[in-house]
Amino acid sequence: MTMDVRAVLEFATLTRVLSLVLQAVLNAAIPDHDADAFRPPRTEEHLYLDSVVEWLFGGLSHWDAEHYLFIAERGYLYEHNFAFFPLFPVVLRGLVETLLRPLSSWLSVRGRLLLAVAVGNSALFLLSAVALYALSRAVLQDRRLALLSSFLYCITPANVFMTAGYSESLFAALTYGGLLLLEKGFTFTACLALSIATAARSNGLVNIGFLLYLPALRAISQIRVYRTTTKGYSKVLRYIWVTLRLLLTSLLGTAVIALPFCAFQYYGYRTFCTPSTSLEQIHPSLLSLAEKRSYRVPNENGPPPLWCMRPLPLLYSHIQDVYWDVGFLRYFELRQIPNFILALPMATLGIVAVYAYFQANSELCLRLGLWETSSKKGLDKPIPGFFNPKVFVYIVHSAVLLVFGTLCMHVQVLTRFMASSSPVPFWISAHLLLLNEPLLHRRKTSSSTVQLHTDFRNCCKHTTQNPIAALLPHFKACSPTTQCILGYFLSYWLLGLALHCNFLPWT
Repeated sequence: MTMDVRAVLEFATLTRVLSLVLQAVLNAAIPDHDADAFRPPRTEEHLYLDSVVEWLFGGLSHWDAEHYLFIAERGYLYEHNFAFFPLFPVVLRGLVETLLRPLSSWLSVRGRLLLAVAVGNSALFLLSAVALYALSRAVLQDRRLALLSSFLYCITPANVFMTAGYSESLFAALTYGGLLLLEKGFTFTACLALSIATAARSNGLVNIGFLLYLPALRAISQIRVYRTTTKGYSKVLRYIWVTLRLLLTSLLGTAVIALPFCAFQYYGYRTFCTPSTSLEQIHPSLLSLAEKRSYRVPNENGPPPLWCMRPLPLLYSHIQDVYWDVGFLRYFELRQIPNFILALPMATLGIVAVYAYFQANSELCLRLGLWETSSKKGLDKPIPGFFNPKVFVYIVHSAVLLVFGTLCMHVQVLTRFMASSSPVPFWISAHLLLLNEPLLHRRKTSSSTVQLHTDFRNCCKHTTQNPIAALLPHFKACSPTTQCILGYFLSYWLLGLALHCNFLPWT
């Protein structure tokens, strides 16, 4: 284990411990808001330690986390449960039935699920932080920028969703890990990782773009080499082989990544359109909740829902449309202005990233990064850092997520949507810090800067190469850019714990 990885793991562990402690304290100190949220009845008898675990980790079970916990405990019963993909509940249930099974005499399934959330998501977050660092090193080719990006990820604005019973940490670990494998050339293994990520969240489908782009980039590079090193029929045969291999890789990879989504939709179709469950098989309290809240449950004696009659009966689309009112521009209402303000910092980072990258690499962007621009010919190695040509596809991916999230989703979700799906928000934040913060480099512009830089170097000796911990004691002396970025990350990190864990509006 390198010093950098150890430093990232230490800081990630520290932030996980602080998150768990603070959510427990804030959940105990602030009364829960009476939110109109999914709260299924408890049908299981309480055991000895349930109240203790509920006090410690109950804040991790609010809002959408209740759906994941319910699915892990009861399976997919209500129609709108199918908005939440199965991998995370499977992981939780797996922990409950294996590592936490010895606690079954003292903890109910619900109690063990809460414990699984705290332990499982903490471990997954550590894994995602290391995967992000490795991916950043491979793409940015800049150790300092990669390290700072990983430290910023440890204080992500989406912190509460990485800690609570949400699938964000799992999805981030699989996505960053899969993209790292793809960058290293392990296409088949990368497809498997990205396919598993799609079983965690539907936006894993967008990762198909990486599978189409990166192998195409390698194929073009190979063709360029063959053009100068081979002649005659050999050249033609090599061209044909590279093209066929690219097509085969793209088709099979796309199918593999999309398979979990398709299989889950088929399972939903079978559950509600050709049900094998009767109402008598459902617990009375759960059936009562369904009647009270108008939740649909599978019923073999009842008529199938209308969405089953559609030419393409996608349950996921139906749920987003009917239960969450998700659709193009549907969220553009005056009463949603606070939510747009909430998402504005993340959107700003995304816009700045696209603008800065296009300004620095306009010719590369216009050529889609698929071949050398005239200004770059003759260079043995691309320029390391945020403006590296390898970053192009990640910028495009981030822009797609940003546009889709702003126009077609509940916009307040944009923060966790971007933070768990793309490394770009952390790359651009680290890039701006290194560009604008005198404490992070040796340039001496004034006597006060010299003194601050000296303090920074001395502080680094005690923080295991952690510039974030070194900057915080000098926050007032930092540049405005640093204050904005760190202020945003830390305020959302803390506010999310305080609000979300008490059923206050932070989703």
